[in-house]
Amino acid sequence: MAASVAAVLALTAACSFGPPDADQQGTPPNLPKPSGEASASSAPEGDSEVAVTVLAKGLEVPWGMAFLPDGAALVTERDTGRILQVGPESDANGLTVAEVQRLTEVQSSGDGGLLGIAVSPKYTADKTVFVYYSTAKDNRIGKLVLKGKLQPIVTGIPRSPADNGGALAFGPDGYLYAGTGDATNGTQAQNPKSLGGKILRMTAAGKPAPGNPIKNSLVWSLGHRNVQGLTWDKTKRMYATENGQPKTGELNVIVKGKNYGWAKADGASGDATLTSPLYSWPIADSYCSGVGVIERAVATACLLGKRVWLLDTTDNGTVLGTPQALLTGEYGRLRGMVAAPDGSLWVSTSNQEDAGDPAPDDDRIIRLVFSAGGAGIT
Repeated sequence: MAASVAAVLALTAACSFGPPDADQQGTPPNLPKPSGEASASSAPEGDSEVAVTVLAKGLEVPWGMAFLPDGAALVTERDTGRILQVGPESDANGLTVAEVQRLTEVQSSGDGGLLGIAVSPKYTADKTVFVYYSTAKDNRIGKLVLKGKLQPIVTGIPRSPADNGGALAFGPDGYLYAGTGDATNGTQAQNPKSLGGKILRMTAAGKPAPGNPIKNSLVWSLGHRNVQGLTWDKTKRMYATENGQPKTGELNVIVKGKNYGWAKADGASGDATLTSPLYSWPIADSYCSGVGVIERAVATACLLGKRVWLLDTTDNGTVLGTPQALLTGEYGRLRGMVAAPDGSLWVSTSNQEDAGDPAPDDDRIIRLVFSAGGAGIT
């Protein structure tokens, strides 16, 4: 971890990934000059190194992150129900952080609250933002124009003290995807009529999207325990994290209509009717939430594991070599992860919750830039 700020800035500047794909939104934020809070984590020869910059401090369990066209990020806080704007302006402390709105409809407890957030692909025209949130009786997906009224578009997603899901993202097909939890009883994930333990695919109005496996159903895939991260690579391959299982944490490649096993399987399965994970780890090393893609590398942000796992993938989507653990224990529990328009990854810590051990500046949002070695990143 010993590295000068100047060295980190040089590494960051040298690791440009080029312009984002056409379906990515936003412009690079005006990043602050770090004030002694940037560091570089080295790795064995052949592996990747990561440069870290702290972008924001003093947040309360930041959960979802999504970018606006001007490069600012919208960040949700799970327990307060606040939507924050981070950047694009900066000051001596990092990117500016301002409260945009507090959603009074949110009832937080356990791992429920204000969770995922997604920005409309047509934001310039419709100014619409989508959120995944908990009430006292269910989980919901709603939409709003910032500072306006929240309109529910999907209700009745099972709610419990744990395993409420919360992932929310627009796919490259223009439809909205959501990851839900099975609400802990282990039966809803296998019930195609329940919204629990699923990945859902919908229109901006919350209706089943054309081409879903079952007509008039929101369900895209089933057999999930707790999906808190969704992303796609440049080939439109879809990835999702799975946490909350007793034995293993999973990274899955999501395919239309497939069954990912819970609660029949925890990790890989020999049952041909079930889809095994792309990769799995012991739960103590993982319990991963956010997921992001940079070039051919897939990264996950892990809560119990307190690390980022970085996996190199081949053109056909298999894992090349052994996943690399980065930042292990250095920032505590890691939850949110999103690919930024400038080719970096933004990660949020989750140390202000009951299971965390917060440092004075927690919770934080950190920016990761990778260089060298095994993840196919230059």
